[in-house]
Amino acid sequence: MRILSGIQPSGALHIGNYFGAIRQYIALQEEHEAFYFIANYHALTSVRDAATMRRNTFDAFVDLLALGLDPAKATLFVQSDVPETVELAWLLTTVTPMGWLEKCVSFKDKVQQGIPAEHGLFAYPVLMAADILLYDADLVPVGQDQRQHLEITRDVAERFNNVYGPAEVFRLPKPYILDNVAVVPGLDGRKMSKSYGNTIEIFDDPAVIKKKVKKIVTDSAPVEAPKDPDKCSLMALYRLFAGAEDLDDVERRYREGGIGYGEMKTRLADAIIARFDGPRALRAEWVADPDRVAKVRAEGAERAHAAARTVLARARTACGMA
Repeated sequence: MRILSGIQPSGALHIGNYFGAIRQYIALQEEHEAFYFIANYHALTSVRDAATMRRNTFDAFVDLLALGLDPAKATLFVQSDVPETVELAWLLTTVTPMGWLEKCVSFKDKVQQGIPAEHGLFAYPVLMAADILLYDADLVPVGQDQRQHLEITRDVAERFNNVYGPAEVFRLPKPYILDNVAVVPGLDGRKMSKSYGNTIEIFDDPAVIKKKVKKIVTDSAPVEAPKDPDKCSLMALYRLFAGAEDLDDVERRYREGGIGYGEMKTRLADAIIARFDGPRALRAEWVADPDRVAKVRAEGAERAHAAARTVLARARTACGMA
């Protein structure tokens, strides 16, 4: 099975990115043919400074390497290194009804958040469709908030196949969504998201992580008061890091009383720092060797090119461009 997924370089990766997507990427590369990319074309809707874009792209690339993506097992590349992406996006745009895009919840949500209603944001699902279809992906790991975009990808592929058939041009991908992937709460209790400014970055300095964890919003219950661990964002985060035995003890103390939020914040910060201590050291090694990073990037781009050229050739031939 071929796996395809991407992540935007719109800011530093946070622990919500890790548990919501990157952990899956690492597991899937062991059993499948995996293609993972840094979606810098998509990030143009929010990042408008060239130096920031270059830095974010490099950072996201080395972050994934440090967290366990193995270029010997998976193809890791940068979206803009494969220009076939934008050509295919245009071919798909010509058969995509406006009504499909107008119904996208993600576009409406982002506009409500104050993001300008520009064409790039509106046409985001078409570029996403090109990303997926260009590599003959079988499975696409996505969050629930991206399910609608994948459905549009399938609809666009079917429409293109029907318009330019009878030969099938595109493989129809399926979503890969794990039901047990937790929604990772941010500092304010809402879903951890860069757009909310409530994130804990994976590779923050340990002192910064401790400072951020101290800001997590809690109620005013005293140490001795019983508390419901299922209604506490601190516990929701701690469950992602703690071992079973330690978790059982903490949950018991929550229900019986005798554990305070100050202690929990210290426990959580220490657990986050410990979990990513090894990757933090690996990241420093990658950053110190930019030539090695460039070599991995070039090799990934070449493998991605090989797959993309095959699919784009089918599409160009089908619609008379070749």
